[in-house]
Amino acid sequence: MTPARVMLVDDTPTRSAILEQALLDQGLIVVCRLESAQGLIKNVEIHQPDIILMDLESPDRDTLESMTVLNEHNPKPVIMFSDEDDNQIISKAVQAGVSAYIIDGLDPHKVKPIMDVAIARFREYQALKKELKQTRDQLADRKIIDKAKGVLMKTKDLDEEEAYHAMRKMAMDQSKSIAEISQNILSVMELLTP
Repeated sequence: MTPARVMLVDDTPTRSAILEQALLDQGLIVVCRLESAQGLIKNVEIHQPDIILMDLESPDRDTLESMTVLNEHNPKPVIMFSDEDDNQIISKAVQAGVSAYIIDGLDPHKVKPIMDVAIARFREYQALKKELKQTRDQLADRKIIDKAKGVLMKTKDLDEEEAYHAMRKMAMDQSKSIAEISQNILSVMELLTP
């Protein structure tokens, strides 16, 4: 198994160096060290870490905004160590995509088990997110298919089964999905209806 590639974001260079050495001692690869979250998104694209460790006294609004953008476009497991135990900040950090928020400070020797849990939580969350998107897409497709079936039933005087078979045949003939054919039918009907 390949060692995890870690990006460190720490506003204290001395502490960051100690943490980097502890991670290297545990067989991990530190791909980048940043002193702030400024440039985080660009550095994630360049270095492609498996996980991001942030040790900040208090995450500011810009940091949380960067985390939100990162979570939407290039999600990674993020562990945030902070001295800030304000519930509102913790909530905003989790909403921004932080997988684990640790308040009691950073103990370099406890980082590996925390990372393992954060990665597992991140993967589980991403799987649920993917499943939810697929379910939503299927539901949206089903609505379009039903609507197109209704249009065919009304305009061509077909029963439900005949309308579905007609759409299915079109989909097979054109190497498209039934949802795509259904959308095409609805688009054509929109054009033809005054």
